[in-house]
Amino acid sequence: MSHAAKQSAPPEQPAVDPTYSLWQITAYALRLGTLGFGGPVALVGYMHRDLVEQRKWISDADYKEGLTLAQLMPGPLAAQLAIYLGYVHYGVLGATLVGVGFVLPSFVMVVALGWAYVEYEGLSWMQSVFYGVGASVIAIILVSAYKLTQKTIGKDKLLWGIYLVSGLVTVVTESEWIGMFLAAGALTWFLRTPRTPRHEKTVEVTESGSPGSTTARILVSPLAVVAVVTNETLLKIALFFTKAGAFVFGSGLAIVPFLYSGVVKEYEWLTEQQFLDAVAVAMITPGPVVITVGFIGYIVGAKEGGTVGGFEAATVAALATFLPCYLLTIIPAPYFKKHGKRPGIVAFVDGVTAAAVGAIAGAVLVLGRRTIFGDGWSPEIPKVVILIVTLGLLLKFKKLPEPVIILGAAIVGLCLFPLVHH
Repeated sequence: MSHAAKQSAPPEQPAVDPTYSLWQITAYALRLGTLGFGGPVALVGYMHRDLVEQRKWISDADYKEGLTLAQLMPGPLAAQLAIYLGYVHYGVLGATLVGVGFVLPSFVMVVALGWAYVEYEGLSWMQSVFYGVGASVIAIILVSAYKLTQKTIGKDKLLWGIYLVSGLVTVVTESEWIGMFLAAGALTWFLRTPRTPRHEKTVEVTESGSPGSTTARILVSPLAVVAVVTNETLLKIALFFTKAGAFVFGSGLAIVPFLYSGVVKEYEWLTEQQFLDAVAVAMITPGPVVITVGFIGYIVGAKEGGTVGGFEAATVAALATFLPCYLLTIIPAPYFKKHGKRPGIVAFVDGVTAAAVGAIAGAVLVLGRRTIFGDGWSPEIPKVVILIVTLGLLLKFKKLPEPVIILGAAIVGLCLFPLVHH
């Protein structure tokens, strides 16, 4: 490889030494995956609060780049952001360890719940728990979205305009549109980038290919082997969940309609009630909402071949879902790191970030309406009370751990639900 080619290759790590160790950020990912309730909106807020504001391990610019990349690429938002933040100072190894640490705890939990679900024929207590937890989670993600808005939008009028339009579109359509993020970035770039004469510049391409290519081959191989050498059901699971991870944009909640059409309608692996239970499990367990694929995989596998088949199917479903988002984060990451500080890129990132945070805020309203109002037009008063009490606790006691609030809400739900729905 020529000297010029080496110089043009995008570096995996920045020149600035990190103020934390690889073990520290991996341990943080494990903790967040174990205790991080509230879904994607809350999780991205926790990462900003913990890693940018409090510990100052990650710069605000790096966080914005990660959030932009996570929004532009298909797959679960929070998992992709975590993977990117692991990449910032420790490259592919950091991205891998942080990604595994973030996903593994919730995977273990949903597999355990899947075993209990199959053994005891359903989770009759799930509705009671979710009755209290759902309203409490809305309050948690509302506070997270508010703090994220304050930090990323500030008093910038252009970004506020993008934020409000994005939020409104999300509320009206109840979906996130990648075209809106790209348009927001392009608009900000056009309005804020100085117009200078263009100079031709030759850039040599390295012979080694993209930095993620070797990792891609290493990680795809085990999944391919598992899918090919086992039974037909596991092969179908691998193919379906790979498609789900590779082609569904938006937050973790965006994958739910896609999963429903496949596992309930197309393959008829689950009944309507089993699918709703799977979504409920994802909402009351910490970590990424997309981890519901592990629960779904377990049930499908258990139907086919007992508990061993259940674990195998859950593992294949989780690997197939998260592998695409992992690769679609680490492969473009070095180019974000190399070019992300240029004025045009900074303006583009600011615009996409404003649209992304607006979509997150809109998603809070959508989820809040569904949780508090259900399918009707009248709010459920007990849920409103739980939401208000949770907001009061969060605002008054700044350091009150979210898991404590979730546990209290679950107990309240167990007590209230039989009385409200007797």
